[in-house]
Amino acid sequence: MTKYWIGVAARAHVMKGKAEGFAQLGHGKPALVKRLGIGDWIAYYAPRERLDAGAPVQAFVALGQVTSEVYQVEQAPGFCPYRRDVAYLGEAHDASIRPMLAELSFIPDARHWGMVFRRGAFAVPEPDFTMIARAMGLDWAEVSARGARQEDLFRPRQIL
Repeated sequence: MTKYWIGVAARAHVMKGKAEGFAQLGHGKPALVKRLGIGDWIAYYAPRERLDAGAPVQAFVALGQVTSEVYQVEQAPGFCPYRRDVAYLGEAHDASIRPMLAELSFIPDARHWGMVFRRGAFAVPEPDFTMIARAMGLDWAEVSARGARQEDLFRPRQIL
């Protein structure tokens, strides 16, 4: 059964993952990324441009479909994060969360809406995911029917 996820990361980190075709959650720890399954969908929410710095973004910035099992890479000496490959949809554009705050079911209190994103990654109901996808300019009925295309996937990776 397909699940729908929100991942949380700085926009700069999401853009690196999008460019290289992977998802990495919780600073590369395995727990969150292991919850995703092949065929699941993930939308990334970026609170800021960079980790602990930069301008506020407060938008969904990437959306794609999980295409691989969990693997580990050496990103830097001594830093070996866990990842999954994701076929990101290039036609998706950034979508501010603010116009959706009153309608997203996973935001229980619009006054403190940012609290939910502190979890790093979490599953959401399909109607919420559909709303996010549409706000990102996607024809969700068409996208979900076809799934991620092979040309959406960036494959190079170094497996440990």
